[in-house]
Amino acid sequence: MAADLLKQLVTASNAQEMLTFQRGIERELLRTTQQGALALTQHPNALGAKLTHPSITTDFSESQLELITPVHASTETVLADLAQIHQWTAQHLNDERLWPGSMPCRLPEEHLIPLAYYGDSNLGRLKTTYRHGLGIRYNRTMQTICAVHYNFSFKPAFFDAMHQIATSQPLPAAGERAYRSEKYFGLMRNFRSLAWLPAYLFGASPAVDQSFVRNQQHDLLPLGDQTFYKPYATSLRSGGLGYQSATQAELLNVCYNSLENYTATLRHGITTQFLPYQALEQHKTIQFAQVNTNILQSEAEFYSSVRAKSNPPPGQNFLKHLDENGVGYIEVRMLDINPYLPLGVSADQLNFMDLLLLHCMLSPSPEHDERLCHEAVQNFTQVTESGRKPGLILENTAQPIRLQAWARKLFQTLYELAEILDPLHQTTRYKASLDALIGRIDDPDLTPSGQILKDLMSQSASLIDHHLQLSRRHHQDFMTQPITPAVSQALDQLAAQSRRDFDQIPANRDEDFSEFLANYHKAYE
Repeated sequence: MAADLLKQLVTASNAQEMLTFQRGIERELLRTTQQGALALTQHPNALGAKLTHPSITTDFSESQLELITPVHASTETVLADLAQIHQWTAQHLNDERLWPGSMPCRLPEEHLIPLAYYGDSNLGRLKTTYRHGLGIRYNRTMQTICAVHYNFSFKPAFFDAMHQIATSQPLPAAGERAYRSEKYFGLMRNFRSLAWLPAYLFGASPAVDQSFVRNQQHDLLPLGDQTFYKPYATSLRSGGLGYQSATQAELLNVCYNSLENYTATLRHGITTQFLPYQALEQHKTIQFAQVNTNILQSEAEFYSSVRAKSNPPPGQNFLKHLDENGVGYIEVRMLDINPYLPLGVSADQLNFMDLLLLHCMLSPSPEHDERLCHEAVQNFTQVTESGRKPGLILENTAQPIRLQAWARKLFQTLYELAEILDPLHQTTRYKASLDALIGRIDDPDLTPSGQILKDLMSQSASLIDHHLQLSRRHHQDFMTQPITPAVSQALDQLAAQSRRDFDQIPANRDEDFSEFLANYHKAYE
């Protein structure tokens, strides 16, 4: 079905341009000491001001960098851009290093993990207050987990062509927003049903350091004195130890069936009081401990493998902009960082994701009832916790199927898409990427998670020592690879401009921030 539709799309006169996808990468990573412990220093001034820098900022912790590329039209250019940002950043860290994996380095006690600080402006205080709220709701340790986020979109001409094929009519301007959003939500429903496959192929967090679980109940097994693991896990980052929220799962039914349901459910979460979060206020030690005491402090707190996104102008409410303008792109949030790769992600992986997302867009996408929602979540959970277990059985629309059989079937579908896309773009990259990855289906040791555990066991190494060795290797690469004077100068100027922009933002008093928070909450009502 998807291949048949793609064959119709490639007959258009503008097919090559129309089927050139747009993508960007956000890569999170921790700053560490040379011994593999979390760096407790402030965000390096040489990198610029994190509140105003477009490419180098921080996530939850002051020690947690987030490197952001602009939008690119190819996997090669987006990775080249990411490589330049990585390299320039590494060369401005002095004695510190960049941690190569998703699960964190050796962590200090919970209260010593530093929150990202953005200054005393209203916006800066909002960002730090939000992070403080995350810390007391879910603990700071969990928030130090890192990932690669993949932002992906189709061009307007793609939706025009899809509508023309379906109705024999051009897409009217008045209906463009609704049609585009409908198609993106169909993609996201399909992706949620198939997210187990990239979790299996690219999961790279089967083990954690003891400091990550020192105060938690868990069912992990010891691997040496300092490491815990699950024998068949692919992505503990995406499983029960990682970015999960039982509160959200119980109270928010985000079904991805429509834009209206999606924004209404998130708005409900942001405006609905939650007694356990109210109770946290009784023990607070600072005036502004959370943005609010509701189910969600903001839409950013919603944990999911994929999100609907748009680009509101500064100061505009995100959900309002999403309602009025429709889905602009989707954000895939379930990709682990591959510690063996200097950038944490490869061209083969991104090409695969392009094919999978295209398949999800072109394939029929029935609305998800409670059963289908549960099935998607259950399959994903099984694969993150035990995806490399021999004979693992998943469910495909209530029918049991072995993971390997389903994966081979999906790869065959993706090969059909690659055979159409490659000639269109005068390349072989899509087929070559599938060729490079298909062996992982029947040999779990070829997956990053399998490779990590194989190395830990064969080398009798701890996760920290294993990743520390990779961190040193990547750092050496970043320090020795040439960076052009033009690129270096451009990044120097970006950092300098971000500091100038930050200095222009006034600080605010507590009463100013209280009023700012009140207006922030009103925008969601």
